[in-house]
Amino acid sequence: MRGRLASLRIDGLSEFRLALPAPGDPLGLSGPPAFNAAALDAGQAVIAVLPGGNLGLVPEPDLRGSSYAGTRFTIHEAGPVRADLPSLAEAEQQLAAVMRTATQAFDGVDGPVSARPERQAAAELAPGYPARAHRVHALAARLAAVLEVASQRGLSATQFAARDLALRELDQAVRRALVAAHHAILEPNYG
Repeated sequence: MRGRLASLRIDGLSEFRLALPAPGDPLGLSGPPAFNAAALDAGQAVIAVLPGGNLGLVPEPDLRGSSYAGTRFTIHEAGPVRADLPSLAEAEQQLAAVMRTATQAFDGVDGPVSARPERQAAAELAPGYPARAHRVHALAARLAAVLEVASQRGLSATQFAARDLALRELDQAVRRALVAAHHAILEPNYG
């Protein structure tokens, strides 16, 4: 894959775009259907923006032998980069609004809580991104951990419905914030 990435630079690679789709929300995807389906199954993809057309890279587990565990990427044709992706400011506002709504929804939900799962460190943005992008990315990573914990509660049907709606909205806001944070370096007024 490293050789292929190097050849993409020679071919005029101008940027990578993150896609974090979920059922009903094709965040960052713009076709064709084969790429969208693979990315949706994986829950993530990267679009390499090239002058002659874009390529979609979809990660999948690469398990060779008994001790090797890695990731390989399947390459697909990809459509044009979507212009309707959230800006960093929009993502930050949506996160704040959804956090308030989710907090209110979870206030009235009682139920058994299992042991706290170990929190995995989220990958950080590289240096050079605006401070706001780092802040939004860190908040989205923390909220992703909340989503994981919230899915482990035993609830009544009514509580489950309220929690499910709040979690779907929170999941969408988290994915949008992560995409916006990763794309912030491409925003014209970042800094």
